[in-house]
Amino acid sequence: MRIAFVSFETAHHRETETNERFRTVLELLTDRGHDIHVCCAQFWPGEASTLERDEITYHGVSTGLEARQSFLLRLPFVLRSIGPDVIHASADPTGQVRAANWGATLARAPLVLEWYGAGIGVDGAVGIPDDRGHRYAARNADHIVTPSRMVRTWVRERGASGDRVDVVPNPIDVERIEATPPGDWVDVVYARRLDEGANLESLLLGLAELRDRNWHTLVLGDGPQRGMYEQLARDLRIDDRVTFAGETSRDERIAAYRSAHVFAQTATECVFPTEFAWALGAGCVGIVEYHADSAAHELVEGWERGFRTTSEQELADAILEAGDLEHRTYDESFADLDREAVLETYLETYRELQDARGLL
Repeated sequence: MRIAFVSFETAHHRETETNERFRTVLELLTDRGHDIHVCCAQFWPGEASTLERDEITYHGVSTGLEARQSFLLRLPFVLRSIGPDVIHASADPTGQVRAANWGATLARAPLVLEWYGAGIGVDGAVGIPDDRGHRYAARNADHIVTPSRMVRTWVRERGASGDRVDVVPNPIDVERIEATPPGDWVDVVYARRLDEGANLESLLLGLAELRDRNWHTLVLGDGPQRGMYEQLARDLRIDDRVTFAGETSRDERIAAYRSAHVFAQTATECVFPTEFAWALGAGCVGIVEYHADSAAHELVEGWERGFRTTSEQELADAILEAGDLEHRTYDESFADLDREAVLETYLETYRELQDARGLL
């Protein structure tokens, strides 16, 4: 199947959660042998308009990120020249959705919209801004993919009909989890970029309630707030039992999750908790501090090894209660998050859209 992806900015320009999600989808499809083309702003040197890299063909629709208008004007004709079976576009920026829609008409191909990230509305709330561009995007794709039920709700609020919006999580690699040896034992692990949304203080304050207990916590990740959190651990007199490991590789994180008993998810904003998903697949008991702008609680709803909390005291109580559960290094309950399962979800969507148009 030939699939044309549309993303003005890619992970080659800037590594964001949205761009990383798009790159993951590209890798899944390429590994299965599909013919993948990416329409984007040029990120490579020289005058060549296309680049072959890792079995993906990149089309430099504009000469760089500064040429957005040129990208939008040229995109429909580049898409027609590719002749795709399906066009798969990112919802951000919304202007490219309108251009991709015109391209889909010219190419006679269905348009799938990947709506991963969130924005800030005029009222300061996290979600999808209620403006003309976002309403157009929500109403003019053949199908929309979101990472969580929370984002699906936001998209529906902007006018998308419910039967056109699906939830597809970020994938984990079950085979890789099972092949990675566990690391050194820790009671609680936390993993995220340590920025203003990390909310690691909730975990540290909860752990401080358990000073009289014997425990050790591992914090994975780095960021601008790391120094503040290290100081907080010292102020709470628990710094001798909290290890800040900084940036780690995927295999190092898997090893930590397989050795840990509990993964604590306390971030205030999260459209999909990727590290939490890996940790649950690696056997961790999941503890989520509920926040209105986080979808993390969706992974543990109705699951006997998951806890939802709303305060530091509840979080501390959940850690104690989790101690009564068996330690695991793998949990088959999350096999539906595996790369192959997620890939099949995308392929089934493509096939259904083609069938509906009589293209199969």
